[in-house]
Amino acid sequence: MARLPSVDRLLKADAIAPLIDTFGRVETTAAIRNTLAGIRKDMAASGDEPPTDTAILEAASEALTQNAAPSLRPVFNLTGTVLHTNLGRASLPEEAIDAVAAAARGASNLEYRIGEGKRGDRDEHIEDQLCAMTGAEAATIVNNNAAAVMLVLNTFALGKEVPTSRGELIEIGGSFRMPDIMAQSGCTLVEVGTTNRTHLKDFAGAIGPDTGMIMKVHTSNYVVEGFTAEVPEPELAKLCHDNNIPFAIDLGSGTLTDLAQFGLPHEPTPMEAMKHGADVITFSGDKLLGGPQAGIIVGTKDYIAQIKKNPMKRALRCDKMTIAALSAVLRLYADPDRLVERVPTLRLLARRVDAIRGVAERIGPALAAAVDGFGSVTDTACESQIGSGALPTRRIPSAGLAISPNAKSGTALKALAEAFRALPVPVIGRIQDDAFILDLRCLEDEDGFTAQLPALDLPR
Repeated sequence: MARLPSVDRLLKADAIAPLIDTFGRVETTAAIRNTLAGIRKDMAASGDEPPTDTAILEAASEALTQNAAPSLRPVFNLTGTVLHTNLGRASLPEEAIDAVAAAARGASNLEYRIGEGKRGDRDEHIEDQLCAMTGAEAATIVNNNAAAVMLVLNTFALGKEVPTSRGELIEIGGSFRMPDIMAQSGCTLVEVGTTNRTHLKDFAGAIGPDTGMIMKVHTSNYVVEGFTAEVPEPELAKLCHDNNIPFAIDLGSGTLTDLAQFGLPHEPTPMEAMKHGADVITFSGDKLLGGPQAGIIVGTKDYIAQIKKNPMKRALRCDKMTIAALSAVLRLYADPDRLVERVPTLRLLARRVDAIRGVAERIGPALAAAVDGFGSVTDTACESQIGSGALPTRRIPSAGLAISPNAKSGTALKALAEAFRALPVPVIGRIQDDAFILDLRCLEDEDGFTAQLPALDLPR
């Protein structure tokens, strides 16, 4: 069997210089060794002659390029779920992206008061904004809403009991359940009422010397209908205050605007919770608010001060880029007249069906040409959803394109979905009713989508 070239010989080739400039000598050398090892194994099995030096270097270059590609990549979310947890939830407004870049580029006054020349608090960059919007006396943020809930529970109920309605013991995804959060927070869950009906007397009867707080959890990711009852928030607040314990509300998705303007059912807001007497309110930053991943905590000054003193607060705190992004998004809410056009999440939720149909009309011909010989493309009515647990039973009328393979088989549909995921910017759709559906509610970069369709590799 002919011998393969040595690593030293390949490293002396003229074509190696650009690879070393791009990837470095160490990575390039390792790639050549790995490439030679793979070729040597293939030759032993097949008996083939060795490839040329040029072919070996091309294979090493391809491996280097693949290894250097970032794992976190942009995708086209055409699933119909606007806030798709697996696809990164909310897209940030341009103002927030610019703020992140500015914060990341160098030093900043993250915990420094420039006017006083003294150390400051990183919450100062967002606290006034959150208080002005929600009516709260104080605010703080951590890295997500589950962390916010855990921090609140640990602060006020460590080693104590937390009465909570049985109908509110939610699972928020990934088998992460409210009872588990309570257990990890060091408190004891006391279930009150029944799954469908809970009364004030149930909470009153559960309060004792070991009660640390009462928590109400907004069941944003499911709905209990029929013969139901829940305790109004003002009544729970009074009960808590009469017994000198904090009343906390976890809003989950959280929204700072009225969703009714988009034709959606009302979602409770932090502003309403404050008016109802809540002492502490938690909600997410990267869901309906349309900002970065964060757990936002607002409430009364005394209770927020206690939360900030908890040692867990440091472990759960947000970095400068998250704070910069959230502050930028909150500034957009100060201009409600332009809010929808500037916050991508709200813009996509508010998108009219006729506008989405227009997208289908414009990109349909290019898509049909790309799948010609494999299948056909037809317009289809779709039902989008908000996602991330918000209003799970409510669907939003949308429009899209359905690709039906000529071969009516699950194998053909799987191959179709795989081919779209293999594009330079992967396209994520959904398989439904023997077709591959592309819900176009979230497609705004039409040119970017159609430009890569010639690269679609389908079996013909």
